Amino acid sequence: MGNMSERVDHVKPIPASLVSAAARIGGPDETLTDEQISRFVAEQLATADLDGKRVCVIIPDGTRSVPLPRVMPAVHDALKNRASHITVLIALGTHAAMSEESIERMLGAEPGKLKDAYPAFEIRNHEWDNDEEIADLGEIGADTIAELTGGLLTDVPMRVNINRHVVEADVNLIVGPVFPHEVVGFSGGNKYFFPGCSVHDVIDISHWVGALITASRIIGALGITPVRELIDAASARIETTKYCLAMVVRSASSDLHAMSFGSPESAWAACAQISAHTHIRYVEKPYKRIVAIMPEMYEDIWTGAKGFYKLEPVCADGGQVIIYAPHITEVAAMHPGLRDIGYHNIEYFTKQWDRFKNHPWGELAHSTHVTGLGTYDPETGEENNRVRRAFATQIPPEVCEEYNVEYVDPASLDLEELRRDPDTLVVDHAGEVLHRLASERQAL
Repeated sequence: MGNMSERVDHVKPIPASLVSAAARIGGPDETLTDEQISRFVAEQLATADLDGKRVCVIIPDGTRSVPLPRVMPAVHDALKNRASHITVLIALGTHAAMSEESIERMLGAEPGKLKDAYPAFEIRNHEWDNDEEIADLGEIGADTIAELTGGLLTDVPMRVNINRHVVEADVNLIVGPVFPHEVVGFSGGNKYFFPGCSVHDVIDISHWVGALITASRIIGALGITPVRELIDAASARIETTKYCLAMVVRSASSDLHAMSFGSPESAWAACAQISAHTHIRYVEKPYKRIVAIMPEMYEDIWTGAKGFYKLEPVCADGGQVIIYAPHITEVAAMHPGLRDIGYHNIEYFTKQWDRFKNHPWGELAHSTHVTGLGTYDPETGEENNRVRRAFATQIPPEVCEEYNVEYVDPASLDLEELRRDPDTLVVDHAGEVLHRLASERQAL
């Protein structure tokens, strides 16, 4: 295993030719109308080779803010009389399956009327834990992985497995948003295949590479990161026609700033450049205390931890980030192994690698993402983290202690009083907008 990078050394600039290869509408300061959205979807899909084809439409789950009710009816209309079969696959990664009621809300259908709203769609959750639903696309060798990760991993091959509906389709169409992301730099594009529709090997390896770089350094890095290269390499194994309808969403709203259409790589690149303008907020100083108010679309800490990732960069050394989510009752039902390891910084694991190397790497990575930068001395067992983090949820104090996290009683926080404190930053609808110090602003 390679050493941790001190900065994101291996990010490649996005080629201008890749951005220009996608059709795009909107921009950082624009808001698209329903008419513009429907017309763009219809015009772009009219140019795609879809007639008589089996199409798999890949969409995000309920943990992503995206106004699918404004987009998916137009996708349905563009496909229904052309494709021979349309599967809509919800890219869960390893999140819990969505209920029919949740899917109805996400797609804007009335209760019990999902099939009436989208009669041509067969809508399915990605069953990442069902071997019969998974196709094997072979292995990417350790030498290639070493090259793609810039030596962060040197002796680890990667098995490429993905939902069989992706492989069995003639055409795959990704429909989803682009945001700053703690593992890959900016989400979207091929990330909806891997990890969205994959299983543990690609998920574990890609997330661990992000952890080695550290979430603090990779999040919001505008370019082709090592993790993006891993994802693109895995996606190249999918021998189908691939399109992407990417979007930039105005955070905490149903508005769209922009849309792009093209290959997963080009559509992602076009929207990532806009997301870098709209989803990164720069502040003048670090704060001693940050309260991340999490919306209810985040049902556990596994997903709600985005409030930490997006705010830790502007927390002062020794300061505290509080994930405020009174609705959350558990850390991660789908990842019970987190309780065995707790939350720690990257050195805690890399300097005790023989102890942890056989634990699922995706859980190790998540643990480090919710801890941030820090050090660990294996001689003394002393762990020092740059910032403190706390859960203000329904997870009780004794359980927080098991996870090595501070507990804060949500009822003890006077949010309006905290908003008046100049040393405290309270962020509503946290989890999507990345906060950075103004001194770190990059030219775009």
